Amino acid sequence: MTYNHYSMNIDSSLPLTPMDEISSTGPILLLTQLARLVSRRSTPELLGQTLKELAALSFLRDFEETTQQALTDGLCIDANYCVLLLNDLESKDFVERRRDPSDRRRHLVSMTADGRQALHQAEAAQQTLEDEMLGALSESERHELAHLLRKAIDGVNAQNAPTKAATTI
Repeated sequence: MTYNHYSMNIDSSLPLTPMDEISSTGPILLLTQLARLVSRRSTPELLGQTLKELAALSFLRDFEETTQQALTDGLCIDANYCVLLLNDLESKDFVERRRDPSDRRRHLVSMTADGRQALHQAEAAQQTLEDEMLGALSESERHELAHLLRKAIDGVNAQNAPTKAATTI
């Protein structure tokens, strides 16, 4: 069974309207609108894979070998969806899954050489799209935007991290 990556995207039939600089629209809605624009343009034809596959391969590049659960958490996706995503990536020989020898209940996931090549090609296409989508921003503004987005994500992750007291109960 393969997953339908389009079912995971925001409804593309919703109209995208120009935003006024003095609009009361907050950053979350602006991020949502930008995400919709990126999602619409990040087609499998452009990337050679889906945006979710690109995200999974990028995560695996950053963490080399990781647990399936860590991938699920890192991508903020449902565990069942992660299995379907990995099934598709595995069928393309982009990833390998194997049982963790120290805990047979867990799966370890790693990217293959074919996966690295596919990631490289997709990121080159994604860079072209990024240049189009963020073309109005200077290089320093792009770095600042990336820094602020990472900071926001890290803040949410820190809030959601279990405390030591909660894990010992």
